[in-house]
Order: sequence, then C-alpha cells, then structure tokens
Amino acid sequence: MNIPPPETLLVDTRRVSCDGASAIRGGTGYRPAALGHPRVYLEIDEHGYVDCGYCDRRFVLRGGAADGADQAGLPDIAAGAS
Repeated sequence: MNIPPPETLLVDTRRVSCDGASAIRGGTGYRPAALGHPRVYLEIDEHGYVDCGYCDRRFVLRGGAADGADQAGLPDIAAGAS
C-alpha cells in the first residue's frame, strides 16, 4: 500500500524548484524558512510528476499523465529517477 505524498501541487511547467519553505505559484500554504531545505530544481518526465527528495512535496504537471490520478497509488519518483 502506497502512502499519499504530504503535499501535491499542480504546476504548468516541467521544470520546477522546491525549497520546502516558500509557497509555490498555484500552491497552497506557506512554511517558514526554518522548516525548509536547500533549493533544488526538478524536472517532470513522461510520468507527469516528480517528488522532492527532501520534503516529499509532489509536483504534478497540469494536463500530464498523473493529473487527476489517485496520488496514493503512484510510486515515488525523485528527480533523475527513471
């Protein structure tokens, strides 16, 4: 049984950045910088989503293969994984 990601954000571009703290355009909430991590840049591949290796935030490409899917049923895909 897969566990759903703690936060899922729909994005409009394949390349996204995550620092674990700031709100992402189109995302929800704001976390203080003290709760963040180093900024990383992630690339969404043909699966239609990518997970941040630090905070497990999931970025789903709007209109992509994973848009509308049950996120708990999808495996973790970290940047650079195939």
